[in-house]
Amino acid sequence: MSEIALHLMAHPEDVAVVRLAAGEQPEWDWQQGPFATLTVTADETSVVTLASAAPAGLPTEGPFRVVEVAGPLAFGLWGIMAEILAPLVDAHISVLAMSTFDTDWILVRTEDLRAAGEAWRRAGLIFTSTNLSGSLP
Repeated sequence: MSEIALHLMAHPEDVAVVRLAAGEQPEWDWQQGPFATLTVTADETSVVTLASAAPAGLPTEGPFRVVEVAGPLAFGLWGIMAEILAPLVDAHISVLAMSTFDTDWILVRTEDLRAAGEAWRRAGLIFTSTNLSGSLP
């Protein structure tokens, strides 16, 4: 267990992961939604963007829901990702995990969000929605 109680917050928007060729830059307004990121490697460029903004005709995975770890989290903390991911491994739920300077982010397939939330709650994590209605899919 980590040193702090983890609060995971599910955003209501669907996002997608779009694959571009190595060195290619997105030519659409990809910086929308609760979480958007551009990752460049020697072999590919991956873009996380709102599912509704993903251009047709490109390799795309999703939809996913963005789950944000309430932060900011100190860099010296240990075990955060392990604590978040272990219940999902046990529940056979595949995710994408990413970190920013302030916090961690988990992309969960929209169809698996409810099961992920149940797994996290069983493990003692706090799982809520970011909207005031509190409704989760």
